[in-house]
Parts: sequence; C-alpha cells; structure tokens
Amino acid sequence: MSVVLSASVRQNLLSLQSTADLLATTQSRLSTGRKVNSALDNPTNFFTAQGLDNRASDIGNLLDGIGNGVQVLQAANTGITSLQKLVDSAKSIANQVLQSPTGYSAKSSVTSAAITGATADNLLGTGYTNATVTGGTVTNDNTTTAANITAATKLVGTAGTGSDNLGTAITNGSVLTVNGKTITFSTAQTTSTTDASGNVTIGIGSGSTLAVSDVLSAIDGITGAGTASTVTSGQLVLSTGTASDLTISGSGNVLTALGLTAGTTARVPPAISGKTLTIGATAGGTATNITFGTGAGQISTLNGLNTALAANNLQASIDSNGKITITTTNDAASATIGTIGGTAAGSSQAFNGLTAAAPVADPTSQAQRASLVAQYNNVLAQINTTAQDASFNGVNLLNGDTLKLTFNETGKSTLSITGVTFNTAGLGISSLTSGTDFLDNASANKVLTTLNAASSTLRSEASTLGSNLSVVQIRQDFNKNLINVLQTGSSNLTLADTNEEAANSQALSTRQSIAVSALSLANQSQQSVLQLLR
Repeated sequence: MSVVLSASVRQNLLSLQSTADLLATTQSRLSTGRKVNSALDNPTNFFTAQGLDNRASDIGNLLDGIGNGVQVLQAANTGITSLQKLVDSAKSIANQVLQSPTGYSAKSSVTSAAITGATADNLLGTGYTNATVTGGTVTNDNTTTAANITAATKLVGTAGTGSDNLGTAITNGSVLTVNGKTITFSTAQTTSTTDASGNVTIGIGSGSTLAVSDVLSAIDGITGAGTASTVTSGQLVLSTGTASDLTISGSGNVLTALGLTAGTTARVPPAISGKTLTIGATAGGTATNITFGTGAGQISTLNGLNTALAANNLQASIDSNGKITITTTNDAASATIGTIGGTAAGSSQAFNGLTAAAPVADPTSQAQRASLVAQYNNVLAQINTTAQDASFNGVNLLNGDTLKLTFNETGKSTLSITGVTFNTAGLGISSLTSGTDFLDNASANKVLTTLNAASSTLRSEASTLGSNLSVVQIRQDFNKNLINVLQTGSSNLTLADTNEEAANSQALSTRQSIAVSALSLANQSQQSVLQLLR
C-alpha cells in the first residue's frame, strides 16, 4: 500500500527539497568560484564568456611571437651599436694616417727659371718698360753753357752764340699732341705756360730763352715719365711712364721738326705677362689653365696662383731669386704633377722644358702606413662577423632576413620588417691594399668619406629599428591589456560573488534547519492522532 502524507508534511518536504537544491547550488558556486558553470546555468553568459576566453587565449598565444620579435629587434639594434663602434675605430685608423708624416721624403715638383723682380705680391716681376721713341737730330756747338732760343719764328739757336738747335725750325701755331694733351708753339710769348687742363704753350717769340730741353720737359710732364726724355748721341729720346703708352700726333711742322711719327708706342710688358700656363690633372684634380697678368681673371700674385692650383692638388711658393716652385699638396703626395704646357712653357720662357719627377717614398713612413692598412682590414673583418652574429632565434635583420609579426587572432593586423645586409659590402666599405692605399692624405680622406657614409647608413637604420621596436612594444602592451579586458569581461559574466554566495549559504542553512523543524512538527501532529487510536 502507498504512504499517504499529510498536506503539511508534503509542503514541508517540498520546502526542504527546494532549500537543499538552493544550498547545493550555492555550495557549488562557492567551491568553483563561478556562478555559470555550464550552458544550463545561463546560456547567454556562458557562450559569451566562452567567446571572450577563446579570443583572450588566441591573443595570448601570439604574445610569444611578439616577444620573440622584440628580441630580434633588440639583437639587431645591439649589432648596429657594435658596428657603429667598429666604423668609428676604422675612422680613427684613417685619421692616424692624416696625422702621420707625408710618407715621402720628396714630393713631385717643378721650378721655373728666375723671373726678374718677381715677388709673392707681383709674380710678373719688373713692371712695364717705358715706351721709348727716338726723334730728330739736335746740334750743340757747346760754345756756351746756355741752351736758348733766339729766333723769333723758330725753335733754333742759329742767331745766338750757342744753343741746342733743331735741324728744322718749328713754325708758329704748330701743335704737338701727347696722350691727349696739347703743346702749342706760339710767337706771341717767350715763356712756357700750363693751363688748368694740363695743356702747355711754349713761347718761341723774339727773346725767348726756351730750349729743346724745355720741350722734352713739357712732354715728360704730360706722360709722367719715370725716366726723363733726353738728347742722346745727338738725337731726341722720348720716354713715357709705366702707367701708359705713348700716343703722339701733331699739326703744322712740329712732327717733322722733331723727327717724330704720329702713332702709339706701347709700353713693353713684363716677360711673363699675358703668358698661359697649363698643368695636366694631378691626383684626380682639375687641370690647371691660367693666364699671368693684371687683367680680369688673370694671375699676378702668389695667393692668386695658389687659389688656381688648389683644385689640381698643387701649391706654389717663390724664392728670393724670383723662381716659382710648384709642388703637390700633402693630400696628393703620392702623385706626379701633370704635363706642363702653355705659352709660359714656350722657348725662352720661365716654365720652358719642365717635367715633374715622381715623388720619393720614405721607407719608414710607408711601413707605418702599411701597418695601419693591416689594422684597418682587421676592423673590417670584425664588421663582417658582427653583422652575421646579430641574430635571435634564427632571424638576423642585419643579414638580409625579414621579420613578420602578427598582432591579432584573425591575422589581419601584421607588421613586416625588412632586414638589411650590413657586412662591409652592404656598408660600401672595402678592404685596403698595402702599398696602394693610405699612401697620402688624399687616400686617407677618400676612406674617411666612405666611412662617414657608412656611419650615416647605420644611424638611419638604427632610427628605423628604433621606430619598429617602439611599434612592436606598443602592440605587445596593447595585447596584454586586451587579454586582461577580455578575461575580466568573461569573469564578470561567469564568476560568483563569494560574499553573496556565503551569505546565501548561511541563510539557506538556517532555512534548512527551520524546514527540518517544521517537518518534525508536522510528523508529531500525525503521531498524536496515532496515540488517540491506541
């Protein structure tokens, strides 16, 4: 037969069962720390939390690759730092060459013939020679010491007891033009006068005491002659200054009387003036092509000559005898001066027949330079091995490898870093050869130029690596923080509040005790009825 429970007992049993279920759930939450342990607990929260956890896990798996990428970049950056130090060491060796003796006991040079009067400030030597003109015959009977003019109509002394006489009388009104100034012969006066413009009037009137020497003095006053015009061996000799040529013309019979011809007589320039000097390209320099003189673009001083020679790796000096010596600079000490040519090297000229001899090497100095070549090559060998060793986990960004990093679980967020080849060839540096390189400053400077370019390349790549490293580290931190956000979101959906669940457990325990007591009371009421039946 079946047991029939009273309504109160049944109700108490149901209440007790419900409490037991709630208590079991609370205890499960307390033991697991989660309020959603399966889809049955809360399907939405369960599957959402599961998606967040899965994404956090996928991103977490990428962190190892990102961390390796950081180390690859760090290894490359360390390698570049070491390469820069090695390049600096190579520069130091090249600089030692510049600080060493030239390496030659005698450099290539040529020396000109002596240029009369040449100095550092005036390579042309003695200045222009006066323009000289020989005129007509002058007679002098030497019977008196006075040179005078006694004729009323001509510059002659036939009426006097003694004079300097022209062979032909100068007629009244005749004009001699010298360098644009006029000398007028006039019977209207007996003296010599000069106006404000520098024009001269010579009096040949009756009683004049002017002589041929006065005519010459007037000419010299106009030309500024450095050497006075004179009567030499019975002939007029006109001499102009060094500042201008001598240009004469005339009217009347003055040219005939003086025995002169209209025209210009040029000053005679210094021997080297107007001459060209060419020197073939020396040590890769620019060939020299200059003209000596005082005109525009011409050379007349030692400073000017050195300025023109500098582009051809040459320099000049001058001694007290006026000899110009041209030699190679220290930078081009191993070179031989190029071919000497031009009109200044023509027959009887200062640079005629000059051929430069080769420089004479100094054995001791060249041995030191050979040692520096060996040191330099050893440094280059270390550059190659350092570039090869700058790897991490098999990836070497200094040996041409490429690093690809993935930052999200879909593989759509990536970064590719293309490596470089930073051995000596990649940096544009090459080994040197003893006896060929480091012979002079020019070869050392050429090496320094290459090393400076390599330093710039290294600095540029270091900047690029630094930028990429910064990006990777930022993404690494971002992923770590994102994982925390995802896991926190998942926890918020599934984790239980232990304080709340502990309070629930305590409350449910109390409720369960009460339910047990109530069930006991319900049973006691039934037992009382049973006692009555007995």
